[in-house]
Amino acid sequence: MPGGGEAVDIRAATAADHDAIAALNRAAFGSDEEVGIIQRLRGDDLVAVELVAVRAGAIIGHILLSALPTTMDGRPVSALALAPMAVLPGRQGKGIGGRLIEAALNEARRLGYAAVIVLGHPDYYPRFGFSAALARKLAAPFSGEAFMALELVPGALAGQAGTVAYPPAFGL
Repeated sequence: MPGGGEAVDIRAATAADHDAIAALNRAAFGSDEEVGIIQRLRGDDLVAVELVAVRAGAIIGHILLSALPTTMDGRPVSALALAPMAVLPGRQGKGIGGRLIEAALNEARRLGYAAVIVLGHPDYYPRFGFSAALARKLAAPFSGEAFMALELVPGALAGQAGTVAYPPAFGL
């Protein structure tokens, strides 16, 4: 297949997928923490993009982007949080997560969002354009190299100082 990796279909998640998504996240993270975050984000109507990767009728990957109140120099920025993203153990390292991220970012662009924020592995997310340097200007519950931002609209996070207010669904 072009670009390498395992052949999967990426599509929007549906309510019929919720149990499989919960099982996938439990398997990938080893707890119910992410399952709770997903359920609370859905319950609070904060989900902007939710996609699944499917192979042979089974959900083997999942990504969720949710509304994330963000400002830069006092102006609102239409931003999303990327969390969680999971691939079934045994299917990891085959490019599935990367295809989920690319598809989710493309959908966020199509929907008109300006930026995406992630707390993730600093050796993984920069390949998609995420930058810890860009996120340093944002006051948030997180900091350091794992806290990264990506502008979907050039200049969206330009400015001196900003804030990110994670919703209660994240349990922070």
